[in-house]
Amino acid sequence: MISVGPTVPVVTLWDWLPAAFDPVLILIAVWLGWKADQFGKVLIIGMVALAVSVLVSWAISSLGIPWIAPVRSDGLTLFPVRFIASMLWASGAYAARRLARS
Repeated sequence: MISVGPTVPVVTLWDWLPAAFDPVLILIAVWLGWKADQFGKVLIIGMVALAVSVLVSWAISSLGIPWIAPVRSDGLTLFPVRFIASMLWASGAYAARRLARS
């Protein structure tokens, strides 16, 4: 009998990039990040952008329309990647607005 250890899923960079560059995620995170008046709100903005982008991506995917970052039961959703990306997009927009105002 051959003993086989647990296999670790391999997620390539090409799987991560569409999740981080979801157009809905970017639009929501940048828009809300630009509107934020305190940096502490960026965490909430990240969660909102994640939730909205996943719901929109799921709706588009379930209609059978090709999408850059589909959400399917048989595909990768990569929630941590999407959340970190939404935080980075929102932080960048927040910082850009602060620089534009000064």
